[in-house]
Amino acid sequence: MYIIEMSTLKKEGEFGSKAWGEACAAAAVKILKAANLPEDFEWAFTECYTHPPARLMEGGREKAGYFIMVKNGRITGGDGEPEEALAIPGFHIRARWAALCNQSGALYGLEGGRKRGEGEKAMRTAIEKHVGHPNPYSEKQPSEMWWPDTVSGPLMSGSEEGNGLHNIAATMQMPSPEFADFPVTEMLVPIFDEMTDAQKKDFLKLLAIDS
Repeated sequence: MYIIEMSTLKKEGEFGSKAWGEACAAAAVKILKAANLPEDFEWAFTECYTHPPARLMEGGREKAGYFIMVKNGRITGGDGEPEEALAIPGFHIRARWAALCNQSGALYGLEGGRKRGEGEKAMRTAIEKHVGHPNPYSEKQPSEMWWPDTVSGPLMSGSEEGNGLHNIAATMQMPSPEFADFPVTEMLVPIFDEMTDAQKKDFLKLLAIDS
């Protein structure tokens, strides 16, 4: 019996949207509250997606992303990338929205995660070759990653059976129209080498790469 029952989940919003991020954060908070974390334990999680579509930033939203924070015996989460969370050691990621969006909708366990990683590596290699320089869409990370068993255990629990935070997030994610016609791998990673010239141009624009 898992804390989040997958059959009760519904589509909440696109990857990086406020509704989706808040739903992901709420699920994570529920899982961690049930995990009986040590009273003095501090940890935070932030994911910030740069260069998102304008529609995701409507209503004065400043950043596309969500956070989870464990501090002073309280577990909270929500929309954005607050400085208070960034100041706490943890799992802090910044990535271009288009680099993660589509494949984040895939469900997977250990083997699927490996396949996703291979697809993302191939995508990066193909784009580097196309634009002629390395790391064309890398983002500077806020801090060194800390992903201790204290939180990774509860948040990843059941991932081989389709549960775990990444599968919960994927289940609540709606497709983004930009990716509808792109060739993709089994794990939904865009296949740059199989795109038409027009698709390559569109994808590079989504990645905020000057081609």
